[in-house]
Amino acid sequence: MPTSTASPGPALAERLQLPRHVPTAGLEAWERPAPADRAARSDAIEARIGTAAARIADPGLRRLFENALANTLDTTIIAGGSDEEPDTFVLTGDIHAMWLRDSTAQVWPYLRSVAEDQRLDRIIRGIIRRQAQQVLLDPYANAFLPEGGETEWVSDETEMRPGVHERKWEPDSLSAFCRLSAGYWQVTHSTRPFGRDWLGALQLLLKTLRIEQRLDGTTPYRFNRPHGDPTDLVPRGGIGAPTRPNGMVHGAFRPSDDACVLPFNVPVNLALAASLEQVAAVAIAVGAEPSATEARAIAADIRAGVASDGQVDDRWAYEIDGLGGTVLMDDANAPSLLALPYLGACRADDRRYLATRHWILSAQNPWWFAGKTAEGIGSPHTGPRRVWPIALALQGLTASTNVERLACVQMLAATHAGTYLAHESFDPDDPANFSRPWFAWANTLVGEFIERSALDGLLE
Repeated sequence: MPTSTASPGPALAERLQLPRHVPTAGLEAWERPAPADRAARSDAIEARIGTAAARIADPGLRRLFENALANTLDTTIIAGGSDEEPDTFVLTGDIHAMWLRDSTAQVWPYLRSVAEDQRLDRIIRGIIRRQAQQVLLDPYANAFLPEGGETEWVSDETEMRPGVHERKWEPDSLSAFCRLSAGYWQVTHSTRPFGRDWLGALQLLLKTLRIEQRLDGTTPYRFNRPHGDPTDLVPRGGIGAPTRPNGMVHGAFRPSDDACVLPFNVPVNLALAASLEQVAAVAIAVGAEPSATEARAIAADIRAGVASDGQVDDRWAYEIDGLGGTVLMDDANAPSLLALPYLGACRADDRRYLATRHWILSAQNPWWFAGKTAEGIGSPHTGPRRVWPIALALQGLTASTNVERLACVQMLAATHAGTYLAHESFDPDDPANFSRPWFAWANTLVGEFIERSALDGLLE
């Protein structure tokens, strides 16, 4: 997503009913807002924070955890609607828009608590409902505006619609919608969020994925950003590089919001297959068996395409074109190769994953960096020599040994630059040189990782 260091002014905070107390671009230590000033509250999450914090011996790490896991609730939720038709808009942080991908990731660790907290349940149901409306508005868009919002990307040469912040076609956006819906269903077995709009969104999503398999070589999607950054350039007049269709879904942009070099992103497609398989159970629960069948069929096509063309030696490539072209790397933004077991896209002991993981967590990966205080995966989105806390958290969450998990915790504790929050990226030699002081996805993921480590007794 675009890099930003802005924080909302009082007028915007008032209009969106957000707390005025938000992270800024400086090095100030973050203090959680008073309960009355928080954007949203959950007694269940507060109880979890208290339980895990009591098992963290280091006071600085404990403070980072308390701030990070709560950051989405404290600062980014705009909740409205009724109990039967809740509506929840989720800011990504210092960019005042809602990403399908980010909003799912921001609340993912909260899901297991919805059964014990009606207020949290309503928030999550409101996000699912809002996401369904966003997919119906434009299944090709990645980010959307709050009511009354304005986008800086209005001059993009694509089919911009009112309510869309950015129209970058990223298949992981639709995967995120499926993942959150399936995740909610798995923990509640409630069909409350899955009404007419949701079913319509699922049907449109499946239709869009079929189109973007491009089995006939065509697509209605085009994108050009006049005078944009080179990472916004989609080749061939906004269509993308040539491919040989193989059942995988073409994308124009990566989860980083940077343009794909080659249109078949392997981790995105594997995560998409997993989320389609998972959401099929929801479709069956609401009596939409044809949609369940179609979701599973597309997932099977994707997995067959990856099996045919997505490997180099014994590991997965990052991007391919089906013609023999490959991009060998990994990007910190998830879906990533590193994150595949976390996303349910493969087993943690899958031999291809283990070989891939070994390669991407080394200097062979051109976007892996090491410095005085940390080492880990970065992204072309933020340029060379930047490590992302998201990648460190995912490395810890997918690690097979406590030694590696603790190393990731220690690097996160050493690199928040005195803010006690996670950021988008930082210089591994100088963590005070960071991007995005208010990036809720990173905070939630770091909070989830530290909570798991604490409950496993690793931090006492």
